[in-house]
Formats: sequence, structure tokens, C-alpha cells
Amino acid sequence: MSSNWPDFIKSDPAYSYLSPWHYVNVPENLDYEAFQSFLKKDTTADAYTKLNFIIKELKNKQLPKDKKLFYLRLLIHIVGDVHQPLHISGRAQGGNQVKVLWFNQPSNLHSVWDEKLIDYQQLSYTEYSRAINHTTAAERKKWQHESIIKWLYDSYTISENLFPEITQPDQKLSYRYNFDHIATLNEQLLKGGVRLAGLLNEIFGK
Repeated sequence: MSSNWPDFIKSDPAYSYLSPWHYVNVPENLDYEAFQSFLKKDTTADAYTKLNFIIKELKNKQLPKDKKLFYLRLLIHIVGDVHQPLHISGRAQGGNQVKVLWFNQPSNLHSVWDEKLIDYQQLSYTEYSRAINHTTAAERKKWQHESIIKWLYDSYTISENLFPEITQPDQKLSYRYNFDHIATLNEQLLKGGVRLAGLLNEIFGK
């Protein structure tokens, strides 16, 4: 699938330069104004700068087909990544260094949000999309008109609240953690899909 392709190629040295495109390292405890200021000065190769670059490239009508396919795959993936809260954080390598136990199995906070919570729902991609794909016209309009910086700040705000919940090494996360966070997870998945649809419409003129 195009959405997962950029993860599948991570081990290929030819694509190693893409690794920083999946996340943004942001200082802790920023309000929205400071967060905006940080990103507007951002010149590193990360999810924010490269998402803007890809959108610009895809709007180029003269872009070769192979490049268009390459950037489209990246666009789909990166939009998803920036809605995973721990991809927008400078703390503990986005939670990778925060060791936890997920149903008594060793894991880390990043992995819990990247896959464990989603896998725990035991739904196929189709079943999951059907379960959460319920939005109003007002919600779609609002989410699609918000800036990319606002998308990232939404994720950043969530991530800032996730770290203080882990108070000890190898903290046990299970049913209660799922109960406490499933609504947030689902809303982020839904926002990501709606905003991606808006971007695709904008780029390809639908």
C-alpha cells in the first residue's frame, strides 16, 4: 500500500535520506505562537518542511510521472505520520526511549501509538475506516481549512500530555490506557484522512 511504502523502504540505503521526513523535533512546552515561530524558521529536512516541498512539487503540471508517484506516496504517508502525536515531539526521540509494557510485552511509547493501540482494536483497514468515518460537513470544512502548522500543533499538544502519564520505567499499559486514549486516536486518524482528502483535491483540482 502507498501509505506504508515509505516505512517499507527505510532499510534501503538509497532511501536513508528520507528518514527525517517522518517527524519533527520540537522543543518542549511551546504555546501556539512559539510553535508557529519555531516552524516558520525551520530549515531542517523534516515532516513540516518536506510536506510543504512535496505539495509544491505535486502542483507542478510538468512533474514527470515517476516523480509524481514517488511524491504522492510520500504525501500520503507523511500526512498520516504528522497525525500520530509522537511524530511531533523532541522528547525522548518521540517516545522511542520511553520503555513501557504493553499487556506485559516490552514496547515503547512511540510504538504503542504507532501500532499497538490500532492493532488492539482488531479491525481491518476497511472495518476501521467504516467505524470512524463519520464527520459533519462543518467538521470537514474546518479541518481542511486549517493550516499544516495547526495540524502539527494538534499533535504536539497531545504528545506533550502523553509523556507525564508515564511515571516509571516499564510502566504497564493495557485496557485502561486503551480506554483513556482511543477517542483521541480515532479523532487523529479521522482528521488525517479528511485533511489528506482536502490536500489531494487542492493539488489535483477536484
